Amino acid sequence: MLIFERDIAVDMGTETTMLFEQGKGVVAREPTVVAVDKFSGKILKVGQEAQKTLGRTPANIVPIHPVSAGVISDYEMAAQMLKELVGRVTSFSLFKPCVLACVPSSITGVEERAMIDAAIEAGARKVYLLETAVATATGAGVDITKPDGHMIIDIGGGTTEIAIVSSGGVVECESIKVAGGSFDEAIVKFIRRKYNMLIGLSAAEELKRSIGCVIQRPDAAPEEVKGRNLANGLPKTVTVSPTELIEAFVEPMNHILDAIHTVLERTPPQLVGDLDKNGIIMSGGGSLIYGIDRLIERSTGIRTSVVDDAVSCAAYGAGKMLKHLEDMQDGMMNFYRRRQFRG
Repeated sequence: MLIFERDIAVDMGTETTMLFEQGKGVVAREPTVVAVDKFSGKILKVGQEAQKTLGRTPANIVPIHPVSAGVISDYEMAAQMLKELVGRVTSFSLFKPCVLACVPSSITGVEERAMIDAAIEAGARKVYLLETAVATATGAGVDITKPDGHMIIDIGGGTTEIAIVSSGGVVECESIKVAGGSFDEAIVKFIRRKYNMLIGLSAAEELKRSIGCVIQRPDAAPEEVKGRNLANGLPKTVTVSPTELIEAFVEPMNHILDAIHTVLERTPPQLVGDLDKNGIIMSGGGSLIYGIDRLIERSTGIRTSVVDDAVSCAAYGAGKMLKHLEDMQDGMMNFYRRRQFRG
């Protein structure tokens, strides 16, 4: 059966890419990675299939992460990956889809153009851009059209974005390259320093997911982690406690708290009053680290909560915005990006 119109929302993050199809919901959720033959330059696998090859393939097959810090860093690979994923969704469609893409509020004009061109090359008829913070607020059920301030903190894989959303746009924002991946790296560094042992980032991520925390966690027991003894090169196993991970996470957590306070200091006073009423909304995979919402609440004095589906919230919010494409201008500056608070 041919489908006549099938608009798509895309949340292409550093770690995960999600596609939301109008009327169906999230139809694709893949790691943002491609496996490439370094001699021919040919893409061999995309997403989950590419991730499975990491560390298990010949030297000529290399993984490439085409998105870094929330923006496209390898245009050709990003375009090819997007083309593959969009093709899966629109294979039975009669017309090319309109694509609404989530982008960081701090994106530059060059980075915007890269996103637009990649989507067009992937088969889009028209491309619309929407700030990730606005998409997250919409996904969390916030009425973004009201002149009412809401703080959104999205801790993704490569960036943490803190933004104040009001009147359909972003009033203030700060984007830092300290996010989920930084916590993984902090674990690797901590274990290397304390135990003279090297572990991989995948092992660190597993540890973060199972017992990672930024405040005391009474419900989690210590876990074993395996790695290589740096003294003699032999396999080694150590037991790591949740309390040790609190220590490991101090540096990246302090960077995030500093960025939050920076945004609060720059926010117009009338909107700061709104935040006291509306609270802080958190999303992204990094927001699932145990206690991170409570630590931010202690630091700011503002009620903080994590959305129900933290990883997919922006994709669902962008999906809701597909109904309002007639209010947007395709290209680099859309309607919602211009309607910013001027009070």
